[in-house]
Amino acid sequence: MTDPIAPQILIVDDARDIREPLGQYLRKHGFRTRLAAHAAEAREVLAEAAIHLVVLDIMMPGEDGLSLCRWLVAHNGPPVLLLTAMADETDRIVGLELGADDYLVKPFNPRELLARARAILRRAPPEPGRPPRGRRAFAGWVHDPDAMTLSGTDGRTVDLTTAENRLLGILLDQPRAVLSRTTLLDLAAGREAKAYDRAIDNQISRLRRKIETNPKNPRILVTEWGGGYRLVADVTDAG
Repeated sequence: MTDPIAPQILIVDDARDIREPLGQYLRKHGFRTRLAAHAAEAREVLAEAAIHLVVLDIMMPGEDGLSLCRWLVAHNGPPVLLLTAMADETDRIVGLELGADDYLVKPFNPRELLARARAILRRAPPEPGRPPRGRRAFAGWVHDPDAMTLSGTDGRTVDLTTAENRLLGILLDQPRAVLSRTTLLDLAAGREAKAYDRAIDNQISRLRRKIETNPKNPRILVTEWGGGYRLVADVTDAG
């Protein structure tokens, strides 16, 4: 049985005969995996699951892998391992220039992909800001930053994306304080990405959908007009 806090890898490839066997192989070697057949499906997974690495095929119908890679880097997403065709040297170079962490040429040996994935995860930078914190309770939730999850008093467990996990940790560090968008961007920027105020707004909206009873009328994570955002809750250590 896979460890529930093991790193989770998203495999994005339109070829079913690649993504499904690869998912099984990575699970066999201790990783959790999610699968997506195209970029739109990958975005849905990234919005609701804690993903530590994206294995991304460049050549896909619709939005291609380079476009999704660009979006991931711009939105401070997880590291990217590109899968490329033998003849696509230009695409490999462009992918690395966009911010991909590594690439692998098809056809590839799964053992090599496993080794490259482990290497990327080992060198992934720690989250910026304060040192890692343990589990903390607030407003009927317990945040586990290592597992990137929220546990509710009703027994529900909610996955957080890397960006959501980082942002929530920052808010929990300073409960009831008004944090401007600029401050949140400065504290949350974990990669050299060109982030914008709107990126923080989008992450706040996604967090509200996960923690608020009524996200349209938030009571926990409130907006301070002209100021930024404030977590309105007491925060305690949860062991």
